[in-house]
Amino acid sequence: MTSPARTTAKAAVRTAGVSFGTYVVLIAQALLARRRIGTTTDRPPSGNGVYGHELDGDPIRCLLLGDSTMVGYGMKTVDHTPSALVGIGLSHVLGVPVQIHNESLVGARSSDLQSQIDAAVGLKPQLTIILVGANDITHQVPAKRSARRLGAAVRRLRAMGSEVIVGSVPDFGTIKPLPVPLRTVCRYWSRHLARRQTVAAVEAGARVVSLSDVLEPLLLLKGDALFGDDRFHPSAHGYATVANFLVDAAVTQWRSSAVRPLEAEPIEQMTLEDAAEWAVEHGGTQVAPAPRGRRWAAVLRWRR
Repeated sequence: MTSPARTTAKAAVRTAGVSFGTYVVLIAQALLARRRIGTTTDRPPSGNGVYGHELDGDPIRCLLLGDSTMVGYGMKTVDHTPSALVGIGLSHVLGVPVQIHNESLVGARSSDLQSQIDAAVGLKPQLTIILVGANDITHQVPAKRSARRLGAAVRRLRAMGSEVIVGSVPDFGTIKPLPVPLRTVCRYWSRHLARRQTVAAVEAGARVVSLSDVLEPLLLLKGDALFGDDRFHPSAHGYATVANFLVDAAVTQWRSSAVRPLEAEPIEQMTLEDAAEWAVEHGGTQVAPAPRGRRWAAVLRWRR
């Protein structure tokens, strides 16, 4: 009769073999996906400047930070970049000029946020919008470390007097060049990081808008039209969709910051962990600090 110890040992060896085999498959698929997606040296035109300059009032100083998604990777005209989309949207809704200053960089990770803030200290931003996290996933940065760096950036910006909006990392499960099982694993990684980002950013004083699956329902209608030529970064339509969620969250935060708590409308509150879990499953949800305490969050659900 085979001893229990030997049976356990054999099972462990088989499990290790399966795990190693799966890891090899994932690495191979990741390299293939990177080759399919490719890179380009093209950069979109700068969208920095004042939008709504014909409107009355001093411009709101708005800083944009993050990675290629905030840069507008793949866009050929200014009007299709996040800088222009956010500037036009904010100035139109708020009815005042908006000065956009974009310090985001292609390939940036959460560890690059501090240097981006350093480059914009002279701006004295009143409003900051951050999109970061995708490159942390592709470079296998632990989610806890990535979220901690994001939280540190938010705290610094809040100390500078800026309202802060964070768009959580999107769901990688919608990226077609990623084959199964890599796409399944990346979906888990991205949603795990989005939860961590939400908790860390809200604790630091930011409003977070979930971008987890905001493009997925539209994919049924628009298909590949929401993705660019590399099928990884958004198309012009995709950038516009993401920008709409960011502008909505920024307007909500800007207006709420000018309203005393007693005058504010009643808000739904959850524990911060529950709010983060809800947001990652329901794209468009906004999560913000709640008056009730540090481990609580105010939740604004997006109604489709």
